[in-house]
Amino acid sequence: MKFKDVVDNLNILKLDGMANCLSEYVDKINSENIPFLDALYQLTKLEIANKAERSSQFNIRIAHFPYYRTFEDFDFSFQPSINKEQVLELASLRFIEEKKNVLLIGSPGTGKTHIATAIGIEAAKNRVSTYFISCHDLISQLSLAHSENRLVDKIKQYNRYKLLIIDEVGYLPVDKTGANLLFQLLAKRYEKYSTIVTSNQQFSKWGDVLSDATLASAILDRLLHHSYVFNITGNSFRIKDKILEKRDNNVVY
Repeated sequence: MKFKDVVDNLNILKLDGMANCLSEYVDKINSENIPFLDALYQLTKLEIANKAERSSQFNIRIAHFPYYRTFEDFDFSFQPSINKEQVLELASLRFIEEKKNVLLIGSPGTGKTHIATAIGIEAAKNRVSTYFISCHDLISQLSLAHSENRLVDKIKQYNRYKLLIIDEVGYLPVDKTGANLLFQLLAKRYEKYSTIVTSNQQFSKWGDVLSDATLASAILDRLLHHSYVFNITGNSFRIKDKILEKRDNNVVY
């Protein structure tokens, strides 16, 4: 039996982590007199870690995030209106276990989508089924399914996700039919799964955004009943450099 034969067998079994590290551990066994079972245990731990990492990366890919962002990338000092400890607590994913929602409200560019994405990526890494979609695209998909008599199946599809992130509610107007479809989806998720919503509109404006005050009230009732709400009142990150430059120029020594 040759070393290559063992590697080939590991690859056939899709034990890539073990295959990649086998040579190193064979050398360790020979040079450091490591017991075979100890070496095998370490190799299997590497394989488990490798599979977990691949699973995380797969979950992130299928979640359809607009970009890869984490909390390490977020400048909390630029947004003092955000309670950093409360936001970071969401990374524990306890809110998903509790089937609670998260609503991020604020002007464009204040970091709502960044925070929602960071939470979503943390969830995907931990094998929580997650999906990210803009409100406009979501309603378009629901409307198409409705017109093709597939609405029940489409809602079931979105309800496969323990965490659904709906981005940009209020950026584009929603007609009454679209609002009704959104209500049907959120009513099915109510107290069963978690939903994150970002919006540039305060709740008092949702009646105008969704073209129907009654539907807006019903949607908010289900979103807010078990939820964490963050109102972000800071400046836009898109003009961050200009603001910081102005502050630096106004420093008095």
